[in-house]
Amino acid sequence: MALTNAAGARILCASQFPAPDSATLEMHRRRERPITFSVRQMPESIPGARAAVERLRTYPALPLVTTPTPIHEMPGLRAALGGGPRLLVKRDDTIPFGFGGNKVRKLAFVAAQAVAEGADALVTTGGIQSNHARVTAAVAATLGMRCVLIANGSRQERPTANALLDALLGAEVRYVSSREERNAAIDDAMAELARDGRTPFKIPLGASTPLGALGFARAVGEMLDQGPVPDIIYHSSSSAGTQAGLLAGCALHGLATRVVGVSPDDPVASIAGRIRDVMHGMGPLLGVDGAALAGARPIEIDDGFIGDGYGVPSDASRDAQRLAARSDAIFVDNTYTAKALAALIAAVRARRVPADATVLFWHTGGQVGIFA
Repeated sequence: MALTNAAGARILCASQFPAPDSATLEMHRRRERPITFSVRQMPESIPGARAAVERLRTYPALPLVTTPTPIHEMPGLRAALGGGPRLLVKRDDTIPFGFGGNKVRKLAFVAAQAVAEGADALVTTGGIQSNHARVTAAVAATLGMRCVLIANGSRQERPTANALLDALLGAEVRYVSSREERNAAIDDAMAELARDGRTPFKIPLGASTPLGALGFARAVGEMLDQGPVPDIIYHSSSSAGTQAGLLAGCALHGLATRVVGVSPDDPVASIAGRIRDVMHGMGPLLGVDGAALAGARPIEIDDGFIGDGYGVPSDASRDAQRLAARSDAIFVDNTYTAKALAALIAAVRARRVPADATVLFWHTGGQVGIFA
């Protein structure tokens, strides 16, 4: 089941809409019916995997995620693309806490560690419109902690979208001019807070640590409890935590599902290296060999939809954003999540995904960015 990107290159390992007729309306009604799948599994390939799954279910995490998030059919999108594989969407954009998104799943685990260590301040980083920064600020507000955000970019004269929410949540935002300056600024903030008598806790970019990635390893079990075992999962992949967690979860559950991450910013090699490192670190947390976990599944990343870079929409992402909204009333931001959706759409249009496949688009949120 090989896929290629829009340019025709293999995905590396490491309009007009028809008037709604009775058939189209029937496809939309399918959303209300139970979703059933045949289970296609692989034998356990990692010693201790079953025990790791049980450990994962009880691992300490804050109750930030209302589970399960829905899985919907996307009949309108499938019809707009002229048929093809069955299309589903996992709606992490509907998580109620902090306007939702994939960062909530990761921060539920990471913030639990912060609480256990007696932290009273959270420090993290991201861009001006960082979804991760927004959710971190929401966690800090909920826990009564101080929050310091290191944002690369310039202060907005009138804050919008995530920047507006950061301010409403009471976060202190410190600005740096480039990504390269963020780590030093984090260290400075940590030292300053410690001098003031606080107990700060540093959260790396995206909460994409081995601990944070457990959120998505657990989410695979949630998906299975809902019924679906898709042939392919498409999602946005950047700081590595989401894809590392999905890959680990599929490996531990013995699933043959392929996990295709679509980069909104960095090249394949950079993201793949981060994913391996995170998966390796997940092993000890789950009582399995980290190297075995990191090597259990191919790491598939499509970097053909980056466009002009992080935070910059492309023609393909704008088209994907419009198509999702007009076909199934699903909203995605046009700089991050929509790039992954654009990759899925391109693969289906080009018939690079078999018509009998089931494809799940894991909506990682970020819709707040629409209002930037």
